[in-house]
Amino acid sequence: MGLDTTTPQVNISAMKLLVTGGLGFIGSNFIRYMLTKHDNIQIINLDKLSIGSNPANLRDVEKDERYQFIKGNVTNKKLVENLVSKADAIVNFAAETHVDRSIADPWPFIRSNTIGAITIFEAARKHRKHVLHISTDEVYGDITEGSFNEEDRIKPSSPYSACKAAADMFAQAYHRTYNLDIVIARCTNNYGPYQFPEKLIPKTIIRALYGLPIPVYGKGTNIRDWIYVHDFCEALNLLLEKGRSGEIYNVSGDNELRNIDIVKTILNVMGKPEGLIIFAEDRPGHDVRYSLDSSKIRKKLGWKPKHNFKETLETTVNWYVENEQWWKPLATEQVLHPTPWKLKW
Repeated sequence: MGLDTTTPQVNISAMKLLVTGGLGFIGSNFIRYMLTKHDNIQIINLDKLSIGSNPANLRDVEKDERYQFIKGNVTNKKLVENLVSKADAIVNFAAETHVDRSIADPWPFIRSNTIGAITIFEAARKHRKHVLHISTDEVYGDITEGSFNEEDRIKPSSPYSACKAAADMFAQAYHRTYNLDIVIARCTNNYGPYQFPEKLIPKTIIRALYGLPIPVYGKGTNIRDWIYVHDFCEALNLLLEKGRSGEIYNVSGDNELRNIDIVKTILNVMGKPEGLIIFAEDRPGHDVRYSLDSSKIRKKLGWKPKHNFKETLETTVNWYVENEQWWKPLATEQVLHPTPWKLKW
């Protein structure tokens, strides 16, 4: 199967983008990537500065005349509609993403991940704008053998993934009912600089730095596929240019590893003993394995990841070691508490 030459070609270089949730981990990396790649692009970043968002993520581009930050919530219909009307396209990263927090309190996730997404879709429908909606591999649920493709049914396991799945279904419904110009990107676990300290890789690095125990759920046998954030940003740039409206595209890094092996690799890179690892009570409904078949975007649009996992994991470790001033203000009790933490479900 060759490249899909029937997909639309969009001139991103002169585009005005509205990015929602652009002060989060992936959103901020995407904005920096796009400003670096496209000289004449303009980006408006709408972010409510909730948990996971950090103005320091884009401190280096704040004075760039092509970039503008607006504090606000994607559930604010009037604000969203006003910003959407001024943009050529919308890239929706805005979401609460921490599974443990969604189990403890699902309501912020329902508001941001579902209602917020619908607010964007409705504004885009009204003003006939293009939307690139960022979803997750977690909407499929887990799989013991093989990999999910875009035609497989979704079966979310947590309040977080259920909210994201609901948004995906609304996106498809808006495309079919209203002919909304929308593309959905579902990606595996991202890693790299500027990731919130509560996530597995940065939390492991930070606790190892302090010589604190590294808690691992269950026996650490849960498997995730990992992709370097810059590879995902490149895929999103390509989907903006060539993604077919109404389509879903899986994006994966082909780096399937058990959680325990990720932790051990980080400790090895840092020269820390594996004796720091402790095993904590497993998360309710913990998915066994995520795996995506990303042959569609690879064959039809010519994308593939460029970065080596081992090298970029070492780069990520070094970034956190060298940027304590960035993560320390964000490190919650769950990250730095000297004893193993446990959420009350």
